Amino acid sequence: MDHLWSPWRYQYVTTAGQALDCIFCTLPAENRDPENYIVYRGRLNFVILNRYPYTSGHLMVVPYEHAPLLAEVAEETLMEMILLVRRAETHVRANYSADGVNMGINVGRAAGAGVTGHIHMHVLPRWIADANFMTSVGETRVLPEDLTVTYEKLWKAFQNDSPLAPQR
Repeated sequence: MDHLWSPWRYQYVTTAGQALDCIFCTLPAENRDPENYIVYRGRLNFVILNRYPYTSGHLMVVPYEHAPLLAEVAEETLMEMILLVRRAETHVRANYSADGVNMGINVGRAAGAGVTGHIHMHVLPRWIADANFMTSVGETRVLPEDLTVTYEKLWKAFQNDSPLAPQR
């Protein structure tokens, strides 16, 4: 049997399900954006890399407002959230030559939410046939890019675009 080491996941797998402070509340408050992989701060939402990505370029758009359901988030926050999702879609397509983009919200543990108490929307690039042998049979994800490289690419993309103009 072959072994593929992924020590960066240890903290995640050993604390899954434990009651911890909300990461989506604590990370932006730390004001350590590069270390926490926060690539952009809006007025009501921020954009952060998924620390345990499904694919390279996997982003999340997160309200500063702590709420477990969309119904509990202010409309103005939701408007900015979807506009940031649109910008994120543009950036992952441009920076990763994506064939497609998955965008979605998992509400509650049964729906697959890793952080159940704070609503957030995922944006991740996809490619034709990106579920290869390792994923399908080996039940293992292989990511070709370090998170610091992903952070630099997407941080620059968000800094260089105009938030007022639609990105195409």
